[in-house]
Amino acid sequence: MNEMKYLAFIPARAGSKGIPGKNKKLLGGKPLIQYTIEAAQQSKYINEIFISTDDDEIILLSRSLGIDIPYKRPLELALDTSDIMDAVFHVIEWKQKRGEAICDNLVLLQPTSPLRNSIDIDGAIEEFTRKNSKSLISINEMMEHPYECIKFTARGWQFLEKPKKKVIRRQDYSEKYYYINGAIYMANIEFLRENKAFIVEGVTDVYLMTQEKSIDIDETLDFMMAEFYLHAGP
Repeated sequence: MNEMKYLAFIPARAGSKGIPGKNKKLLGGKPLIQYTIEAAQQSKYINEIFISTDDDEIILLSRSLGIDIPYKRPLELALDTSDIMDAVFHVIEWKQKRGEAICDNLVLLQPTSPLRNSIDIDGAIEEFTRKNSKSLISINEMMEHPYECIKFTARGWQFLEKPKKKVIRRQDYSEKYYYINGAIYMANIEFLRENKAFIVEGVTDVYLMTQEKSIDIDETLDFMMAEFYLHAGP
């Protein structure tokens, strides 16, 4: 590994449309956000962990886990309509104004991916380094294959994707498709400044994760699935 520095950026708004107080909701006896904090703490490569939140309870919880939080996200950047990139750049500018060093790369870790662990984070960073990437995102193979998905148009409906030849059995599908699972977003700071985004089609590299570890907590059913996998073990 090279000597590049990595900052884990963990966004955790107080509000949530689907599940009130989602980031603090208990999963397996621990607040949801705690899984992401611990994964970042256990990483071999993360140099700094930064929690971006407007929630006093999350600040207290993070401090109890050993994370210093001198920063509180402005309310205008913590709305349902707020853009996460605005929150990212606000922190970068905030650190610059304080004369603090900025890490070479930023690793965005959303608390809604509790089964993503330090092994995944380190594997993604190693892939990022090996490929000399400017940005990288985590993906998983899609459960709902596009050959079996439809969309509605003014003329009725059509398949999202069609095979080159007619197939009936799923095991006969030759193509594989992947989903951006939201567990890991990573980019060089200069790439973020230039593109105002973590993802540029055809440029951003990918890190493959399993479907089980790719669970993204959005609704109550997602919590139930995550609980199942936690108890099921490896």
